[in-house]
Amino acid sequence: MTNIEQIELFIQDCLEGTDCFLVSFKLKPTNNYKVFIDADSGFTLEKCMKINRALRDKIDESGMYPEGDYSLEVSSPGVDVPLKQARQFRKNVGRKLEIQFVEEEKDMLEARLLAVEEDGIVVEPLGKAVKGRPQKSGEPVNILFNEIKEAVVAIEF
Repeated sequence: MTNIEQIELFIQDCLEGTDCFLVSFKLKPTNNYKVFIDADSGFTLEKCMKINRALRDKIDESGMYPEGDYSLEVSSPGVDVPLKQARQFRKNVGRKLEIQFVEEEKDMLEARLLAVEEDGIVVEPLGKAVKGRPQKSGEPVNILFNEIKEAVVAIEF
């Protein structure tokens, strides 16, 4: 088992029994692990610290890095990072999204996320201009996950 596979197992162990879930993680060349986690009820600083400590303990106990020559960063993906998993979409129901489509000829869509289904989302187009292009507002629209190139939560003021 590679170090990456082992770390992934450790992460899953640390998340078991919580409402937290792994979004992604990266290993930088200097044994720097960047772990991005989210939670259904929001990823608080307390949850972050608890998972960071538990994961660090598992890595240390495993003896993977006997000299301690690794670093670990646990955080949420951030509001500007595209949504990747259905679970992330679910926790953002009611929020405004900017959606780019796989088909490049389709315009970016600004819409309110109404629901998440097994294979996609239901949104209400907002009818505002996005990147200078006017949009039509109207009836709810179903969008399959495989049609979405990128979806980002839009900050509302």
